[in-house]
Amino acid sequence: MTVSDYQPGDSAIHRLPPGIKILALAALGTLLFIFPRLEFAVAALFAIVVLYPLAHIPVRTLLLQLKPLLWLLLLLFAVQWWMVSWQSGLLVIVRLAALMLMAALVTLTTRTSAMIEALEKGLFWLRYMRINPAKISLALALALRFIPVLAAITLEVREAQKARGLDNSMIAVAVPVMVRTLKMADDIAAALEARAYDPQLSSPRKNGEKIHVD
Repeated sequence: MTVSDYQPGDSAIHRLPPGIKILALAALGTLLFIFPRLEFAVAALFAIVVLYPLAHIPVRTLLLQLKPLLWLLLLLFAVQWWMVSWQSGLLVIVRLAALMLMAALVTLTTRTSAMIEALEKGLFWLRYMRINPAKISLALALALRFIPVLAAITLEVREAQKARGLDNSMIAVAVPVMVRTLKMADDIAAALEARAYDPQLSSPRKNGEKIHVD
């Protein structure tokens, strides 16, 4: 299982409408950047961490969400400390960790198909601009769903190349990640085609039923 796979459950967070969770994620991201204060970022991170037990998600799963980004967080902290101050570096990594954990919580407690449906309903106004909201909602939902997966792929490749003594080579890490990402994209496209996805319809369907791409 990769990080941020949907985990079935009956918690209050699982039962929340997908639209509410997506709006909460957007609001959190907006507030974290509107109020760039360390106290607020730490409070937000603490509140999000508390939500994981409420959703009956193990602590190990929570830690797995941050493990792929650990090296990036350390790098960002070092750069900010060197260029600005250690307080600025701490703010950056706490803010990024809060956003990452919140996005992971949404994907852990919400089916991708439910996110697509919620986004499609919220983007109904795009029809007046002759834009199919089904295409936009599918792209956004898949992007939200697979960002943690790509992070996990990068971690796996780095560990494999480290065993070969190539962990310091950017090309040795980037090329396999790109190949696996393109293969995953092909698999998703094949799955949608096999389920008779029609972008001209209001939502992906097969025989009148919604497609699940979890």
